[in-house]
Amino acid sequence: MGKRKSSTRKPAKKIKQTLDVQFTCLFCNHEKSVICTLDKKNLLGELHCKICGQTFQTAIHGLSQPVDVYSDWIDACEDLAEEAEKNGHDNGGHDEDDVYSDEDGDDDRVRDERRGREVDPVLGSDIDDDEY
Repeated sequence: MGKRKSSTRKPAKKIKQTLDVQFTCLFCNHEKSVICTLDKKNLLGELHCKICGQTFQTAIHGLSQPVDVYSDWIDACEDLAEEAEKNGHDNGGHDEDDVYSDEDGDDDRVRDERRGREVDPVLGSDIDDDEY
């Protein structure tokens, strides 16, 4: 007497994960507003935001995908931010026009024009002659 023939299970199909082709804009933060186009003939990848109109172009190769162009855009934005910070473009939130000096030039104060008050740059508090 023989055994019953056991049925073999077929292997489960692997689900192929698809990569995104629409992304969130870094400038206006709208989801799925950035469209990526790859021109493999000219080896050029381009991103374009439908909302704010921001564009980015980068060189690609034959294996590049839209997510690669998007990551290049993120890296380029981070590099620009680092460079601006290193060059001292961050001035603590005050414009050069906000600083003034008296006639004798010894007392510099920062005027916060939005509030219309003078701020002492050393103490960082409002200058009020009434409170003593």
